[in-house]
Amino acid sequence: MKKTNVFVGIVLVILIIIGGLFVYYRNETADNNKKPTDNDNQNQEFKILHIMSYHLPWKWTDDQLNGFKEALKDYNVEYKIFQMDTKRNSSDEWKEEAGRQARELIDTWKPDLVYTNDDNAQIYVTKYYINSSIPFVFSGVNAEPEAYGFVGSKNNAGVLERVHFVETVELLNEIMPEVTKIAVISDDGSTWPPMISSMKNDAANELSEFEFINWDVVETFEEYKQKIKEYQTKADAICHLGIFTFKDENGNNVPYEEIMNWTVANSDLPDFSFWADRIPRGNLVAMTVSGYEQGKAAGEIAKGILVEEKSPANFGFEPTKKGEPVISLARANKLDIKISSDLLLTAEVIEKFAWEENG
Repeated sequence: MKKTNVFVGIVLVILIIIGGLFVYYRNETADNNKKPTDNDNQNQEFKILHIMSYHLPWKWTDDQLNGFKEALKDYNVEYKIFQMDTKRNSSDEWKEEAGRQARELIDTWKPDLVYTNDDNAQIYVTKYYINSSIPFVFSGVNAEPEAYGFVGSKNNAGVLERVHFVETVELLNEIMPEVTKIAVISDDGSTWPPMISSMKNDAANELSEFEFINWDVVETFEEYKQKIKEYQTKADAICHLGIFTFKDENGNNVPYEEIMNWTVANSDLPDFSFWADRIPRGNLVAMTVSGYEQGKAAGEIAKGILVEEKSPANFGFEPTKKGEPVISLARANKLDIKISSDLLLTAEVIEKFAWEENG
């Protein structure tokens, strides 16, 4: 009887040991297979190279970068910034060289992720790394993702920029119901053709009560001046797109501040655009694209890739939805336009021109 009890005891001990080993190895396997959490990566350092199409300081660029950093503020990130500066220098030679230098920096610094914004960075940098091992996240892109080979790629994700064209025209119409004829003018930068195509489609489908009398793309400041003078008797309002690559008589880019100053002094027509930095420079209204929201959405994607170890291919290509009304009371006063207090209460109001604030 004693031998039986001893035998049973030994069997029970063996079963307990086997059960314990089973639980241990099962937990080990689960731990090895589970995805890392935010806490797992809290102290890991990530290297992010930010390649901007434009330059600092620039509100649109600044806002995107600030939004991106906000999304990653809880993580240990080393940033390096490369400015392509293609607004102030728009020649093909400059853009090619800026792109080459940016690519060289990628290859030598070897970042964990590259954050690019606006279209020139995609044209001269990102397209060279389609399906590479380095993840790329973009924001502020106007062309369709297919144009840069992003669709179906394993390492590209990002946020498209889609201007609030219909909403801005409706905002202007709320201020000035008499506006029916609109002229659109732009420089010849690579950003604008896809935007113009989209705007034409929206104009036909959603703004049929308005007549868009011109869709002008001009190269020189002198030609721009002539067009603005012509519009004074033909249009009720002007839409400004690109105003950065107009050339002077020596072939140099005219600073956009000079262009806007001239426009305020020489045009009696209400005008609009889609970016907050244009309003202090003289445009009357904009339903703005938020650079901050663009950057923050891109930052959330970057967090998903770096921290949660998701594939860039898991993310779609969507625009941000949020737009904010901005009105220049300074421009309205100069044009003798009365704006209701109710409308002003719903918008960001710019009371002075930029040069008055700086003065």
